[in-house]
Amino acid sequence: MELTQTVVDRSAGYRTLDLYQDPVTQEAALPGLERIAPGFPDWIVTSLFGGTYQRPGLQPRDRQLVNLATLATLGGVDPQLTGHIRSSLRVGLTRQQVVEVFVHLAPYIGTPKALAALRVAAATFEQLDAEEAAK
Repeated sequence: MELTQTVVDRSAGYRTLDLYQDPVTQEAALPGLERIAPGFPDWIVTSLFGGTYQRPGLQPRDRQLVNLATLATLGGVDPQLTGHIRSSLRVGLTRQQVVEVFVHLAPYIGTPKALAALRVAAATFEQLDAEEAAK
């Protein structure tokens, strides 16, 4: 059996990262991770954004819906959920749609996890409003 070759494109990964993540989100994650695990942020950007995100079949908005649902379901990943809420807004979701994702999940993942995700969303929206006001 011959397998389809995977395309992993570092340059496309960094371009895709810039599409999804604003500078604030990138600065919140990548430099600190680089200090503790040198090279790991580049691996994430290259393999994830330069590989998985390059696959056909899902639009950026669709990918973010999946990411929001998955991170809310996991729980305990507030920094990543914050980043993906910000990314979701960048690729076209509205604040109300982000909120609705978590409300919709409550019967499936449990009210405590949905409430935790809503708290992260509220804090993220407040942070975005403060950044906008500071401009």
